[in-house]
Amino acid sequence: MGSYIPNTKEEQLEMLREIGMQSFDDLYTDIPEAMRLAKPLDLPEGLSELEVSAALEELADKNRRYRHIFRGAGSYHHYIPAIVKQVTSKEEFVTAYTPYQAEISQGILQSVFEYQTMICELTGMDVSNASVYDGATAAAEAAAMCRDRKRGAVCVSATTDPKVLSVIKTYCFGSGAPLLILPEKDGRTDMAAWGAMDTKEIACLYVQTPNYYGILEDGDEIAAAVHESGAKLILGCNPIALGILKTPAEYGADVAVGEGQPLGLPMSFGGPYLGFMAASKDMMRKLPGRIVGQTVDADGRRGYVLTLQAREQHIRREKASSNICSNEALCAMTAAVYLSAMGARGLEKAATACMANAHYLLEGLLKAGFVRKYQGEFFHEFVTVCPGNAYELSEKLGEQGYLSGLPLNEREMLWCCTEMNTKQEIDTLLALVGEVIS
Repeated sequence: MGSYIPNTKEEQLEMLREIGMQSFDDLYTDIPEAMRLAKPLDLPEGLSELEVSAALEELADKNRRYRHIFRGAGSYHHYIPAIVKQVTSKEEFVTAYTPYQAEISQGILQSVFEYQTMICELTGMDVSNASVYDGATAAAEAAAMCRDRKRGAVCVSATTDPKVLSVIKTYCFGSGAPLLILPEKDGRTDMAAWGAMDTKEIACLYVQTPNYYGILEDGDEIAAAVHESGAKLILGCNPIALGILKTPAEYGADVAVGEGQPLGLPMSFGGPYLGFMAASKDMMRKLPGRIVGQTVDADGRRGYVLTLQAREQHIRREKASSNICSNEALCAMTAAVYLSAMGARGLEKAATACMANAHYLLEGLLKAGFVRKYQGEFFHEFVTVCPGNAYELSEKLGEQGYLSGLPLNEREMLWCCTEMNTKQEIDTLLALVGEVIS
């Protein structure tokens, strides 16, 4: 923030005089005396830059960092081209916030417009918003936007990421919406159970593909069954997987959502992340948050504007389906820069490498005595039953600098590979696994 200069004491006093005040205390005259802070806060003395840096480094050393990562479950270790950080760390981007006087912020609006365009190209959907807080929020917001007076219940597949399900539950609790869980069978959504349900009041079904167990769901079958019942289909998707898999639009989804972290955002101990949302044209006016449109001014020059923003989010809140009025501007820009740098071919190569590495790891684990729990096609995650205790295996591998798959219980482990996992690295992991279980 090198060019940021705070105002001086003289400037502050001048502003006070302009509004008829003599001191900062005058600003708080309406606050009862008993409620005001009479003495300074009990805070430690300030430190120098050198001391702060040393203290933070000491705290950071307490974290265990892994050079070899074989865990996903919602946060993924992908290669980020150097140009991504080079562009997004520019001062004018780092300090940017959601524009309230939107049309004078043409640079930010253009970056959001480019991001929306790329999300639409990635998902095949007609319109995208300017992003929301994370993938779980996107799923919950999508469920809320599908509800209406006749259909108020939300249905979620049991193969959903538990973190996503937890946020959807919170949204449903807050709005009083009934929440139904569609059971899974052999690691996939059990659509036979959907056929046996009374779906007249169900607004939507949320399904992830690849799902939490890494398995690819039958999107065509799910979409046909959901639409036949009159409900909407929300498809949660992995943006990297879309480099080689069918798009949500090709499956017939009404809303496509997902976690945008794989698109150039580091894992960062869990955030900040990015929730992307895209919808069909029929659902466009129910899409929450901000949407940027492209137009021309009176002289025919290209310009960008905020468009189709639901005003009831601000002035008629009791009628609003969402209270999201902001967006993850810097994270969305990061995703746009990443997609621009990778291009369609680069994204396809990354996705192909993810899948190839995961299949190679699975083959090695099967030879080592592991058993695959769920059969069927998968992208870059899969669940195995371990020969021994999964928690002990994870701890032993961690001591060697390898972050194992996520233990789901004492015997089962959810593994993940990305393009970052080399053949040599996988072979070393398999050798370590063999030593531990023997």
